[in-house]
Amino acid sequence: MIWRMIRGRITLRNGGEEVNHILEKELTERLSKAGVIVEEARISHLAYAPEIAGAMLQRQQAAAIVAARAKIVDGAVGMVEMALKKLSEDNIVELDDERKAAMVSNLMVVLCGEKAAQPVVNAGTLY
Repeated sequence: MIWRMIRGRITLRNGGEEVNHILEKELTERLSKAGVIVEEARISHLAYAPEIAGAMLQRQQAAAIVAARAKIVDGAVGMVEMALKKLSEDNIVELDDERKAAMVSNLMVVLCGEKAAQPVVNAGTLY
């Protein structure tokens, strides 16, 4: 009964006092038949069922992982831009669009990967 009255209108987060008032009213209506007088009713402890708490924790962890990944990608893109700019400005090497794309791809994999990069030595020519 209380759930139906609260659903869609108020929550424990933004309407705790209203919830307490509704609880007190509901208890008064039900217990007055037995001669019980309800002076005050409050929710003092609220716990989620273990499966609900587990699901909420998973969602929270997933959101944290996504936020961390977004930060990593943002930093990696900045580092790749900086590397390309520095290579061009200092005339270290001239890269065509295909080589730039390969370099960007390799750097993004290295910078965004979860494990340390394993170097590969190219013993052949570049072209």
